Amino acid sequence: MTDEAQTHAHSDVYALMEQWLAERDGEAIAAHVVDWSPTEVASLLGTLEADDAAFVFRLLPEAVAGEAFPFLPMDLQEALVDAWSHSKDTLPQLTRLLNNLPPDDRTALLESLDGEVTQRMLALLSPEERRVALQLLGYPEDSVGRLMTPDYVAIRPGWTVEQALGHLRRYGKSSETISVVYVVDRKWRLLDDLRIHELLLAEPDSTIEALMDERFIALHASDDQEAAVQTFRESDRVALPVTDAGGVLIGIVTIDDVLDVAQEEATEDIQKIGGLEALDMPYIDTPFGTLIQKRARWLVVLFVGEMFTATALGFFTEEIAKAQVLAILMPLIIASGGNSGSQAASLMIRALAVGEVGVRDWWRVMRREILSGLTLGLILGSVGMLRISLWQAATQQYGPHWALIALTVGLSLVGVVLWGTITGSMLPFLLRRLGQDPATSSALFVATLVDVVGLVIYFLFARWILMGTLL
Repeated sequence: MTDEAQTHAHSDVYALMEQWLAERDGEAIAAHVVDWSPTEVASLLGTLEADDAAFVFRLLPEAVAGEAFPFLPMDLQEALVDAWSHSKDTLPQLTRLLNNLPPDDRTALLESLDGEVTQRMLALLSPEERRVALQLLGYPEDSVGRLMTPDYVAIRPGWTVEQALGHLRRYGKSSETISVVYVVDRKWRLLDDLRIHELLLAEPDSTIEALMDERFIALHASDDQEAAVQTFRESDRVALPVTDAGGVLIGIVTIDDVLDVAQEEATEDIQKIGGLEALDMPYIDTPFGTLIQKRARWLVVLFVGEMFTATALGFFTEEIAKAQVLAILMPLIIASGGNSGSQAASLMIRALAVGEVGVRDWWRVMRREILSGLTLGLILGSVGMLRISLWQAATQQYGPHWALIALTVGLSLVGVVLWGTITGSMLPFLLRRLGQDPATSSALFVATLVDVVGLVIYFLFARWILMGTLL
């Protein structure tokens, strides 16, 4: 069946699924879904309500169900486990599913469950699988140890290539990946890693030691998961070994798990940049009270910050009373400073996140952003002056001192945009230096900081230029 025909057939199943589920026609569902790939099955189940998904999942052959389960959304995994754990009919199937899950996927599931449910799930595991699960759960929550799996293939340096391939054929089926094999000594200290093509292309009687160059990259079980994402990005590997403090190989981390971490981190950063605390679960599943709490905290902080803007404005009431045109143009000036600061903050947060710059590069960035701020300020200042000139020519709105007003706006825009750019670019570095997440310096937070100083810059230029005329 061609891909186009297969897609069409799947669409037909989706269209009929509601009817089959209403009639609980398990025979029809199983006949159409049984040959789908694990990802296709997971995609289908993700569109269903939890009860319907549980019904369809029970119809799948155990091998297909086991392969599809890790691809399901975490909330659906939790719902299926909870539903099956309360039924004697499905408990044996749940037991086999948990015991056959890859250790890293099982760890992700267990750590997402309530403590009581996790204990019940651990009781269903075999002694060996329970030992592995408890070992992985014993690592810190955001550490590499929580991501790793002990399912890998290890070989000895004294073996021949033929021996190594025989070992791979024997034990490779239970490995998370066979793209890379790991060379260890008798104490299981990691000596090297070899890609599978190196073994396949070598002479059968060559020794593994002859293929080794001892240039390998390894993660430590205690490393932060964000560090693992960066290491994968730099090393271009599908899997990386994980060692303990003594260099002993204790597991591997594969790219699929790291991609999940990268997605979670990106989501968290985007939420923080948007001016709220990161959500711990999908938006639709977050309780209303929790959602309000996480949004309200930052809004209160930003509101208090804007109070300083109002306070700063209070110092210039006399100037505003004498020249109301200053109040009319004020939003134009302040918004430009906030926008430039938000731009700079977003650029630096992303650059720090992907490792394009580090804390030590702050001065290089500062010099670059000073030039950028001046250039952008001059561009906006010119546009602002041109706008006042055109409006004056058309409406005479600004009176006889329009040229001085235009100069005030132009210079203020240069100063405010420069300040916004410097603040937005440097605040992420400061937060990183203090051990905080740079994403906390959200665009809204930077804009609030820039507003206060921007007002002062604007009215100081107004006093200097307009004193003796409008003021």
